[in-house]
Amino acid sequence: MASLVGIDVGGTFTDLIYARDGVRMDTVVKVPSTPDDPSQGLIDALKAADIDVSTLDLIVHGTTIATNAVIERRGARCALITTKGFRDLLEIGRRDRQRMYGLTGVQNPLIRRAMRWEVVERMSSRGEVLTALDEGYLRELAAALAKEDIKAIVISFLHSYANPVHEQRAKAILQAANPHWEVVISSEVVREYYEFERTSTATVQAYLQPLISQYAGNLERKLKGEGFGRQTYVMQSNGGLIPLDQLAQSSAKIVRSGPAAGVTAAARIGARAGFNKVITADMGGTSYDVAVVIDGAPRISDTTNLDFRVPLRLPMIDVHTIGAGGGSIAHLDRGGVLQVGPHSAGAVPGPICFGRGGTAPTVTDANVVLGRINPEHPIGLKHLTRLDVEAARKAMAVLGKSLGLDVERTAEAILTIVNHVMARRTRLLTVEQGHDPREFALVAFGGAGPLHGAAIMREVGIRTLLVPPHPGVLCALGCALADLRYDFSQTVLSPIDSLDAAYVRDVLSAQRAEGESRIATSGARVDTVQVDVVAEMSYVGQIHTLRVPIETDWGPSRIREAFEETYLAEYGNTLPGISVVLIGLKTAVHGIRTKADEMPSTPVAGRAAQPRIHRETYFGRWIRTPVYDRRELAAGMQFKGPAIIEQVDTTTVIEPDMVARVDAYQNILVEMA
Repeated sequence: MASLVGIDVGGTFTDLIYARDGVRMDTVVKVPSTPDDPSQGLIDALKAADIDVSTLDLIVHGTTIATNAVIERRGARCALITTKGFRDLLEIGRRDRQRMYGLTGVQNPLIRRAMRWEVVERMSSRGEVLTALDEGYLRELAAALAKEDIKAIVISFLHSYANPVHEQRAKAILQAANPHWEVVISSEVVREYYEFERTSTATVQAYLQPLISQYAGNLERKLKGEGFGRQTYVMQSNGGLIPLDQLAQSSAKIVRSGPAAGVTAAARIGARAGFNKVITADMGGTSYDVAVVIDGAPRISDTTNLDFRVPLRLPMIDVHTIGAGGGSIAHLDRGGVLQVGPHSAGAVPGPICFGRGGTAPTVTDANVVLGRINPEHPIGLKHLTRLDVEAARKAMAVLGKSLGLDVERTAEAILTIVNHVMARRTRLLTVEQGHDPREFALVAFGGAGPLHGAAIMREVGIRTLLVPPHPGVLCALGCALADLRYDFSQTVLSPIDSLDAAYVRDVLSAQRAEGESRIATSGARVDTVQVDVVAEMSYVGQIHTLRVPIETDWGPSRIREAFEETYLAEYGNTLPGISVVLIGLKTAVHGIRTKADEMPSTPVAGRAAQPRIHRETYFGRWIRTPVYDRRELAAGMQFKGPAIIEQVDTTTVIEPDMVARVDAYQNILVEMA
């Protein structure tokens, strides 16, 4: 098997796994991320692992650079050119509101109104030219835009999904005027009829493209400088990989790259351990990402809101993210009430106990104060030999004085609040979506996930907590496990009764051919190509649609049967006598990579687990708690809470009244006693 590294560049830490035989982990590394130049964090991780980069066959990585650029508004300065009358589409949106009650709230569009322009042109929904493109005005506009300091231009015309000729012509005119502009047309990003979502997605693509292009170039140069001359792959938000040299033209597709990798790995580990329903809980230094996996398949969302009125109309693993991580800052709001997050201390300056200039108490500081994190065991911090417990306690004392609490109860309050926030978001994806959390296992990972997984399990009512063998670097493992994937979509808008079966076959054949072509030119070693086809359908008059798996050679009647079967399973009934509409066709083409058995089982041990030491840990009171070394835990071992399990990439907390055992795949399974 080829040797590879999987790397997840997070907001606080950059995680690496090295697999000499393909996937089995030989080396695990965590280093601080480098926000000013994320590519440097990746190089730092490779050096910390002491890997001869020239011997590697493959580097796969996930990154938060796109997510952070949108959230922090650090993308390129862009212009938008649209059909006359649609200049304000980005701000009108779906006429939704930031707050349900009242008209307050601030919108921060990616392109300000002064840089949005209209041009005379009109296309019908059937692709017929109603009004020709005003090319003369477009040339005048290009001359005016040349005086502006812009890096990218978005072109989004009405009904371009049906006929992109006007967008293509406008792009040619603009590129002739200035070849240095990044010009993005909506029909190449999303071939669907949702005007607002299509324009927004194209805007995100253009907003990120110069930044991502620069990042990809920097990374490629640095890797070549280290002796790596092969292809590098990047994790997409859909759970699949894309070559680095295709990244600039797909920048919107990596907005949730890292979290998607974590869900991919957690889904496989949960299924291998015998759980067909899994909640993935990824708690890092900055955020908490939660997703639901049923029968080994993460839920795919067609539209994801990155911010208020910034939707992304691309297939993405449905991951919900909130600002709750180890670096989340505890503070008092205007009413004097204790809050935790969403702001984070991040990698720089980090929590107070890191000794890098942090002054605000964080979740990590609270865990250190309560003895849950070993101060003699800093994770991912090579410059430290010991965490600064006293500095963290002093900060807790100052905060506690305002609350009338002592140091321990202040730290405990911080953990209670952040656990409640994460549990609330977990319930949103389970109870409020009609799922019984008692039927699920919670897979806790990320640098801080195993510290808080037991508390989330208790509060939500989940029966089993699963902590993988290397939870702190699971997103990096997910990168190593991923396959190539390309997604295509096309709006059809045809009643089933009058559907042109030949047209459907032609669209699906073209989508498949394009995906297979991209896989063939990716340079990746793939065993097989797998094609999944989905029809987006609804009854006439319905706003919401259903994703219906279909086969390429199905006719209209069989497609309708599949829709009714899916509708019945989802809603418990069908609507006889109502016409069915095929909204669009979607094809996912997967290049299945050669991989080793990434999670081999091991013989069950007959001996009991023995703690390495005991340490005073606070669980409502100070308790002498056994501390176990994860490397010494073998399959079949059992022990009771409270307990602490330490390893190179994270710490696991098992609360009182809980029991734990190690399964055949080296996972720790925790349940209520």
